[in-house]
Amino acid sequence: MALVTSLVSPVVRTLPNSDTLSSTSGFSTSLRSTKSLTLCRAGVDWCGSVDLRPGWRRRQTLNRRTVKKFTARPNHSWRTVCAAVLENASGTTTFSKENAKYEVVNLEDILAERDACGVGFIASLKNEASHKIVKDALKSLGCMEHRGGCLADNDSGDGAGIMTRIPWELFDQWFKEQGLPLPDKAKTAVGMVFLPTDSDSRAAAKAVVEGILEKEGIEVLGWRQVPVDVSVLGPIAKKTLPLVEQVFVKVSMEQAGDDIERELFITRKLIEKAKEKEPWSEDLYFCSFSSRTIVYKGMMRSTVLGTFYSDFHNDSYVTPFAIYHRRFSTNTSPRWPLAQPMRFLGHNGEINTIQGNLNWMRSREASMTSPVWRGREEDIRPFGNAKASDSANLDMVAELLMRSGRSPEETLMMLIPEAYMNHPTLQIKYPEAVGFYEYYKGQMEPWDGPALVVFSNGRTVGACLDRNGLRPARFWRTKDDIIYVASEVGVMDIDDSEIVLKGRLGPGMMISANLETGELYENTEVKRRVANAKPYSKWFAEGSRALEASEYLSPSSLTIEALFKQQQCFGYSSEDVQMVIENMASQGKEPTFSMGDDTPMPVLSQKSHWLYDYFKQRFAQVTNPAIDPLREGLVMSLEIAVGKKENLLEVGPQNAAQVTLLSPVLNEKELELLKMDNVLKAKTLRTYFNISKGIPGALQSALDSLCRAADDAVRAGSQLIILSDRNNHLDPEKPAIPPLLAVGAVHHHLISNGLRMSASIIVDTAQCFSTHHFACLIGYGASGICPYLALETCRQWRGSTKTIALMKNGKIPTSSVEQVQANYVKAAKVGLLKILSKMGISLMTSYHGAQIFEIYGLGREVVDLAFRGSVSRIGGLTLDEVAWETVSFWSKGFGEDSARKLENYGFIQSRPGGEYHGNNPEMSKLLHKAVREGNRDAYAVYLEYLASRPVNVLRDMLEFKSDRKPIPVEDVESASNIVSRFCTGGMSLGAISRETHEVIAVAMNRIGGKSNSGEGGEDPVRWKHLEDVVDGLSPLLPHLRGLKNGDHASSAIKQVASGRFGVTPTFLANADQLEIKIAQGAKPGEGGQLPGKKVSPYIATLRNSKAGVPLISPPPHHDIYSIEDLAQLIYDLHQVNPKAKVSVKLVAEVGIGTVACGVAKANADIIQISGYDGGTGASPISSIKHAGGPWELGLTETHQDLLKNGLRERVMLRVDGGFKSGVDVMMGAAMGADEYGFGTVAMIATGCIMARICHTNNCPVGVASQREELRARFPGVPGDLVNYFLYVAEEVRGMLANLGYQKLDDIIGRTDLLRPRNVKLRKTNPLDLSFLLKSVGLPKWSSTQIRGQEVHSNGVILDDILLSDPEIAEAIEKAKTFEKTIKIFNVDRSVCGRLAGVISKKYGDNGFPGRLNLTFVGSAGQSFGCFLTPGINLRLIGEANDGVAKGMAGGEVVVVPYDNCGYVPEEATIVGNTCLYGATGGQLFVRGKAGERFAVRNSMAEAVIEGTGDHCCEYMTGGCVVSLGKVGRNVAAGMTGGLAYFLDEDDTFTPQVNREIVKMQRVTTPAGQAQLRLLIQSHTEKTGSAKGKYVLENWDKVIPQFWQLVPPSEDSTPEAKAGSDDKQIDRLVAHAA
Repeated sequence: MALVTSLVSPVVRTLPNSDTLSSTSGFSTSLRSTKSLTLCRAGVDWCGSVDLRPGWRRRQTLNRRTVKKFTARPNHSWRTVCAAVLENASGTTTFSKENAKYEVVNLEDILAERDACGVGFIASLKNEASHKIVKDALKSLGCMEHRGGCLADNDSGDGAGIMTRIPWELFDQWFKEQGLPLPDKAKTAVGMVFLPTDSDSRAAAKAVVEGILEKEGIEVLGWRQVPVDVSVLGPIAKKTLPLVEQVFVKVSMEQAGDDIERELFITRKLIEKAKEKEPWSEDLYFCSFSSRTIVYKGMMRSTVLGTFYSDFHNDSYVTPFAIYHRRFSTNTSPRWPLAQPMRFLGHNGEINTIQGNLNWMRSREASMTSPVWRGREEDIRPFGNAKASDSANLDMVAELLMRSGRSPEETLMMLIPEAYMNHPTLQIKYPEAVGFYEYYKGQMEPWDGPALVVFSNGRTVGACLDRNGLRPARFWRTKDDIIYVASEVGVMDIDDSEIVLKGRLGPGMMISANLETGELYENTEVKRRVANAKPYSKWFAEGSRALEASEYLSPSSLTIEALFKQQQCFGYSSEDVQMVIENMASQGKEPTFSMGDDTPMPVLSQKSHWLYDYFKQRFAQVTNPAIDPLREGLVMSLEIAVGKKENLLEVGPQNAAQVTLLSPVLNEKELELLKMDNVLKAKTLRTYFNISKGIPGALQSALDSLCRAADDAVRAGSQLIILSDRNNHLDPEKPAIPPLLAVGAVHHHLISNGLRMSASIIVDTAQCFSTHHFACLIGYGASGICPYLALETCRQWRGSTKTIALMKNGKIPTSSVEQVQANYVKAAKVGLLKILSKMGISLMTSYHGAQIFEIYGLGREVVDLAFRGSVSRIGGLTLDEVAWETVSFWSKGFGEDSARKLENYGFIQSRPGGEYHGNNPEMSKLLHKAVREGNRDAYAVYLEYLASRPVNVLRDMLEFKSDRKPIPVEDVESASNIVSRFCTGGMSLGAISRETHEVIAVAMNRIGGKSNSGEGGEDPVRWKHLEDVVDGLSPLLPHLRGLKNGDHASSAIKQVASGRFGVTPTFLANADQLEIKIAQGAKPGEGGQLPGKKVSPYIATLRNSKAGVPLISPPPHHDIYSIEDLAQLIYDLHQVNPKAKVSVKLVAEVGIGTVACGVAKANADIIQISGYDGGTGASPISSIKHAGGPWELGLTETHQDLLKNGLRERVMLRVDGGFKSGVDVMMGAAMGADEYGFGTVAMIATGCIMARICHTNNCPVGVASQREELRARFPGVPGDLVNYFLYVAEEVRGMLANLGYQKLDDIIGRTDLLRPRNVKLRKTNPLDLSFLLKSVGLPKWSSTQIRGQEVHSNGVILDDILLSDPEIAEAIEKAKTFEKTIKIFNVDRSVCGRLAGVISKKYGDNGFPGRLNLTFVGSAGQSFGCFLTPGINLRLIGEANDGVAKGMAGGEVVVVPYDNCGYVPEEATIVGNTCLYGATGGQLFVRGKAGERFAVRNSMAEAVIEGTGDHCCEYMTGGCVVSLGKVGRNVAAGMTGGLAYFLDEDDTFTPQVNREIVKMQRVTTPAGQAQLRLLIQSHTEKTGSAKGKYVLENWDKVIPQFWQLVPPSEDSTPEAKAGSDDKQIDRLVAHAA
């Protein structure tokens, strides 16, 4: 029977001729009846006459074999969220600060758990408890099932739960049944406990619990076994199911409720410590332990929570509030405790800064004390647990602060502060709150990342949003004073006439309800009440000091000779100086380069490297978004405080006594000011090591001395440690310690000794000049850096005769000595913001000490000393070997034969005698000869060259072995089978020329492989098969040679990137596969950039933009801020094109396996893992060199994590990055990949000569240029690339034969066929390759079966019901007009996307002459009207969630509230975030407000809205937007095309505009007024807008109140003209503020 609880009133639908139902992960559910199916979308589940538990999968025939349902692999036992191991944990522990040691957390523990979800709460402002609130919460929770995830069995949910007030009426019944006296509610608490299922272990666990309760003087009143129905759980959940009991206790010794809660908190912490040594420790967990609240949760789907816990069916279960949560975990290890809500909050999002947050909390442990704990602070340590999820840790720290006396609102304002800087409006609304944030900014680093947090302490219930507004949060209030907050609207069916308030939480906002007083506080009042509790502004003003910006040194401080010697000693190369430092000094930005990094990893290199080069920056992908530092930098800050951080648990003026640095990049004078500060009492420690007695042990000895000196200085009262290698008299026997090593060692030493919060660390160093260097030093503990040698290099460069001549001739901008230094520092700061943004971090204080790096090539000895907690999987250099490498640089500065110029190591550009580059001229020539001549012998020479190259990548350290005898190559599968697994990289048309792009596509189509469109769309002419080829030429593609009849230039893989350029319904409908590019190997975490000179008229047409205008793709997809957002985009794409597999492109980094598990659960068909060594058309050098990991590690981790979690069969794995030959294919196969991508080498095969100037548009052979005269030189023909891939396939066949295997299927995932090569490295002993060689088994399906499975389904959807309507089908087929009205629910997502796909496939984007006029009534799910085509007109009566009209290319969407609504429509939010994202046409009219990021990347659509949130019209390139109401900040950031009109009735609009590109002017041209009036007329007619009607009736009065935003590309249009000058605008801004 169906899984439907009695709490649901279903709405029934019938879908004829359907045989599948949607499961929670998108896979199909097997039905035994195929004739007709009755469905209901009840808000809790799809339900009907069959069992809809989604563990079943449609039987599929693959290679004549039948594949049955997915089955889970053996489960792993779940772990509790308890903290550190203490030997004497059963009671109070004696604590000695002198002897205590504190440890940072381990990154791999953190990365094991990531999650996102849907959350909400319901509360009665009258504090009236009712069972209806329980039922409504369960119903709302069920309506967000699609926001959660399931495990490999497709039935065990990642987690769902509810927090309520303790239902004493229910428990009183139990006390009576047990013959027990009714408890004193004021003194009684309830623990909701997960216990071991084994009876002996359970008895032992209970004994521990009761023993500690007894020691604490707490009386146990009884244990109640919670009634549950295990039949509704999935198989994995059942295997890991704990016994759920409730323990009732009486706390007699405390009187006040807060004291009781605090005692319960201590007791729970003692229990967690006591159990750590026990074998059942992971099976005992307290979901809650409180006298006020209780949490029911578990590892299940939200739709079965109400059935699993029978208590919910008891009418005596009453509560005045309920918090609910549905979890989507990117990791799938079954862990019941990590379901939410936690004990205080429910969290939807990702804490990007979690490692730094936990490290700093550990550092605070020695100093955090409070009288409220009565000397028992040690009992509640440690603060946080790396093995728990980020949400669990946020809850732990929030609970600590709350139990220490802070209110819930104050706690969350501390942990998740809003972006109060660059926000003049806040100074007017609540300057007290600004003072609060300023006071705490130096004490508590924000827990940064996308977050919607709902919270309650039993008396207050509320919600807050992160500073960037990256999660949806809607709220509404009814006439009977019930307040609702949820991730989505539509989770409750409430008559609109009953709703008196409807809104959303914007960035950084909070809403709070005091249940005891019945008051509801919105954002401003919440913040004001908290901030006015203490004189924070006064304390900050009196105690804080700001380091004022100081002038730069003007004269050079060194002679040219002295500078040269220092540069040599400290390891500078000519590339460092000329390509990096001088470029930064001249241009004020990081240098741009192209083609990626093809040099050896530093540990494999024959050349010496700085220590920084062994570190790779981590970056955000999928589970959290990167931030856009270019367009959304207003939420970012580089400020950082130095000085002692006082006790966080005590509030007072002493906590503000710090010095604020505007940025961590300091010049010499600023450093001197810090040294002279009387409070800081700075201590300078020299960082050199003595090698006069030999190198072995010298560096270790120096570091030990340095740490002792730092320890002594801090204990003596110094609040600032300055680590300096400044010395004008360098000693050949005293080389400088690498500053990163010095900083890390001192940082961790002070943490270990409990002293870290007492002092800050500043680095005064010659060994820092690039943004990556700054980031490493800050990430491992430095608060500031003075790069004195880089600044001196700038000064010397400015004074050189060459520079003066260049400036005089206008070759470079004219700048003073001071200005070039300012330019350099500006470039460093902008680069730091970019590095922070890659990880989705807004504030330097959150990045500081967060160690957001992974290490490649340093051994355990070095890591444990200075970089504790960081991941270094392959081991590497010892401390002595680091010393040897340091000395190799140092020695260059001494001796009579010292060079007269800096050495060029060739790390960036390939040069003779320099660093080896994998893609070099010799390699290119050999490959060109082989493919152009069709010469197998020449290809063999090419392979010999590759075989003899230096060790370059990790796979070069491995070789094949076999357990079989060789077989004849004739017995091996054909080359045609093998090449079908080959793909080319996502190279965009624009970055490369049309000729290159199309030749690659034609070649891949010939061999049955797949080319990739990259970002930028595709010309429909390429989808036609050629039938008119004569002598290799076709009139259809006249610019190509070597064509054949039957060729076509369509890219089988069509890419959807963040800019959404060229992504139209027809583009999507004509794809074989659709790729979501989350990250790019050569520049992960970065957006794309196409210089204006490469945006030709043809490129602009394809991208719906303006010729000559630069195009930027933002770092994040603005509709992917979490894993469930990615799942939604995958759903969108499956909706539009159900025949196209959807792939997700990720980049290798530590933790990628966890991310991949989430992607698999999000219903992707393919996961692609790219290595750091991929190519790019343009990127900052630091991104090319210092981000991303080797694909060997990323692929291995992904393959094995998917296997361990039973998910490998769901997805095909594709790998790319530096592939050049069949050896790479075989290595990728052995490590688990099913398909193989070739990028740069494919371009080389078509003619690229590796000039490495792609970013300049000057490619000499037309491969990467849009210049006509250069494109004419393009030498490639499809046959060249065909030859190359056939040679590779034959090479693979030969290797398989030699190993004794007949097909690639036989070796995929067979790491047992690999072994380490006997390779001697220059720098260190053999690396630890065990991570690459371990095996966790093989998939149950062959690779061919995995590749051949059907496209993952969205299941039965509303569009299928519409398409099954004969009248709609006829209207589409015969281009008729048809009207229909349909009921819609929030579970109906991407509605009409499939209709649009069907129509666009048949008619194209603009060819449908019919009309479908569809009216929907209700609450639409996400992506309503996505990818709409002309001819589809949608009217929604009700409201909608995020993504309305996303990607629409035509048609019309109208959204209006119900006629009888009880609120003012113009003041209500009725559509969500990111509406109209990437639209290329059509019209949108909304009577009401929208959320954040309205019309981002809109290129042709027109829209009228009545107010929006922040970032409206961001990156807009065309179309027209009108707003009749107030908007948020950062309007028109990056807007390069189109026009926008904003009604400004109270002169508050001007400060909201980002005027970097657009200009503001009044609407004075007749054409402009006509355009505006026509749109408002249409809006009013279609929506009945009262605001629109008012504007039209008072046109002459209102038109002067409109602003028109005009980008330069629209200056000459009739609608725009020259408007107000900047001074007038500035006056208006000042007036508004």
